[in-house]
Amino acid sequence: MPRFRSLPAWLAFSLVATASAQEAYPNRPVVVVVPQAPGGANDVIARIVIRTLSAQLGRQVVIENRPGAGGNIGTAYVAKAAPDGYTLLFTVSSAHVINPSLYRRTGFDPLRDFAPVGSVATAGYVLVANPSFRPGSVRELVDAARARPDTIMYASAGNGTLNHLIGEMIQRSAGIRLVHVPYKGASAAVADVVGGQVPVSVQSVPSAQSFIRAGKLKVLAVTNEHRLPSMPDVPTVGETLKGFGATPWYGLFAPANTPQAIMVRLQAALGKALESAEVRETLAQQGCEPFSSSPRQFDALIRADLARWSEIVRTAGATVD
Repeated sequence: MPRFRSLPAWLAFSLVATASAQEAYPNRPVVVVVPQAPGGANDVIARIVIRTLSAQLGRQVVIENRPGAGGNIGTAYVAKAAPDGYTLLFTVSSAHVINPSLYRRTGFDPLRDFAPVGSVATAGYVLVANPSFRPGSVRELVDAARARPDTIMYASAGNGTLNHLIGEMIQRSAGIRLVHVPYKGASAAVADVVGGQVPVSVQSVPSAQSFIRAGKLKVLAVTNEHRLPSMPDVPTVGETLKGFGATPWYGLFAPANTPQAIMVRLQAALGKALESAEVRETLAQQGCEPFSSSPRQFDALIRADLARWSEIVRTAGATVD
């Protein structure tokens, strides 16, 4: 009969300590890294959700902005963090599933380096124009672009950004050619559309809504697959260009190999946070909708989006060194 030797004291202590730490999780503040600057759409959405997530976990959850390289710097930082549940990533689909096709080196692998906690919300994006721009709908824009190819400019937050690539999708779907004008950030792009220097842009609702409400921008369409609850009378691009739809998402991730007990705790807390009426109402005010999915469903979405956006980036010829 085989004889079993007892574990060394140091190993037994380590295993007990690890198990106890997981059972007590979290026993200190949790840091959620947002890989974009404060005030951007991802930062705004993160703060709406994290406040309630903190209450669910019973511990302080602190947002730490680590912007740069289109989100790569902050994302790579979390990829290399200890998988103990105390350093998490709150990110947007553009940084997570588009950057790997845009950059030669991102510093992270979106599948291998992360464990999805869960999706959080879908983002509202709109095709906007200066009020003096004559076309007032997608059909009129398409007709104008066909009549005068390579003359109508559209502004983006920069080469390879989500609003650039959605603009490329619109051109491909409609068979038109617009002139891309990249800026260093969404605020600069919006400012020039408001000022009339560039007539058209695709923007997130949080970036554009104050100008829309003030009458300084007009909305031609929503780029999402479905109309936004906050703008029920605004048609989608897909209502004119059949089959078109681009719905960016926000999600919460932990480093790969985070213990399952901690993942379950985080998933339960996130699910409860997304059930909060306050969170849902505040997200709606930002043109977003709560989007809760299981980790398996979220993983499947990520894999599908990686393939989809890779093709769009290739077709657009967009690269960032």
